[in-house]
Amino acid sequence: MEKITAPRGTKDVLPEESRAWQILEEKLRGLAHRFGFREIRFPTFEDVALFDRGVGDTTDVVQKEMYDFYDKGDRHIALRPEGTASVVRSFIENSLHAKGLPLKVYYIAPNFRYEKPQAGRLREHHQFGVECFGAADASADAEVISLGATLLRELGITDTELHLNSCGCKECRKGYHAALKEYFEGKKDELCDTCNDRLSRNPMRILDCKSEICKRISADAPKIPDFLCDSCREHFEKLKSCLDEIGIKYTLDPMLVRGLDYYTNTVFEFVSGKLGAQSTVLGGGRYDGLVESLGGPATPGLGFGCGIERLMLTLEAEGKLENSRLVPDVFVAHADAEAEMFAHKLTYELRSLGVWAERDTTGRSLKAQMKYAGKIGAKYSVVIGGNEIAEAKINVKNMDNGEVFECKLSAEAIKDLIGG
Repeated sequence: MEKITAPRGTKDVLPEESRAWQILEEKLRGLAHRFGFREIRFPTFEDVALFDRGVGDTTDVVQKEMYDFYDKGDRHIALRPEGTASVVRSFIENSLHAKGLPLKVYYIAPNFRYEKPQAGRLREHHQFGVECFGAADASADAEVISLGATLLRELGITDTELHLNSCGCKECRKGYHAALKEYFEGKKDELCDTCNDRLSRNPMRILDCKSEICKRISADAPKIPDFLCDSCREHFEKLKSCLDEIGIKYTLDPMLVRGLDYYTNTVFEFVSGKLGAQSTVLGGGRYDGLVESLGGPATPGLGFGCGIERLMLTLEAEGKLENSRLVPDVFVAHADAEAEMFAHKLTYELRSLGVWAERDTTGRSLKAQMKYAGKIGAKYSVVIGGNEIAEAKINVKNMDNGEVFECKLSAEAIKDLIGG
């Protein structure tokens, strides 16, 4: 019979790997709470129209990468390719604007994109994201960026650089789009088919094309900072001043536009020198028109997303990946069939008291049980036999140094002795 394997672009997180994920997620949650962000959870799939309208139908995400299908009710559904649109939909649907602004939320959730699997880029990947609604001032941009900078610093990721740009508002983009069209019109024969389609619909998307030829052509294209209106320029200058004030260094990158259509004004990325082509560790920006475009009240918004798999790769590359092994507090061995039931009861009682206790359930000999206790790294072990039951006393062995301590044969006494 043919073996069934995981779909291409997905990955199992095995028991020996999951502790590293738990440690990282605990740190992400703690940091988000420190900055005043509360958790939000949302469905894995949404109406496909949410991403067509929210993410943008000229983006690679919608055009090429989205997993969409018709369900049994003939509804057009998509697996979530990114988190922001889902948060905005929830913000509108649940009238979260009425509960006081700014509203700051975070999430840790899987996303799905049909793209070529690479290191740190899977078809099912997990994302830590933060979103802030109701704060239009550039100081809010600096606060969100500072959260990202703090995250990387506290994880010990030092080899990163903050790239910063403004992609303007709808008004100042009109002149920029006209300049881009004029520039790219003379190079249509060299552009890929996708970018030729984008030329008439959204020429800024050409700047984000992955084709090496389109990248080369884009290098000499007009730059968005030259077309910013006074308001957008003022916003960007204040952001830079806020970052300067708290000592966050940045590199101005006039070609940075990010890959989604909803961005306005501030866009940013933290890039690593140790990840090769997929160098972005964390990225985001402002999306002031997104809530309104999806049917909600005009509400400014901004945030960032950070791939968990990409973070893990970066931590591993910098030698900072934490994966402390979780081991049982005590292993309860039994010498014979009579003692087995006592061991079964004692193990249950220890667990009820909050102690991680394990015992054999496979019929091993006593010698094999002790070997297994060492293999799983149990901190302590006890052996129950007829004498222990008769005398109501037990020897507790420290598996690390071999010391043995006697105590009463009870879950409470064992817990007190080992400090579980």
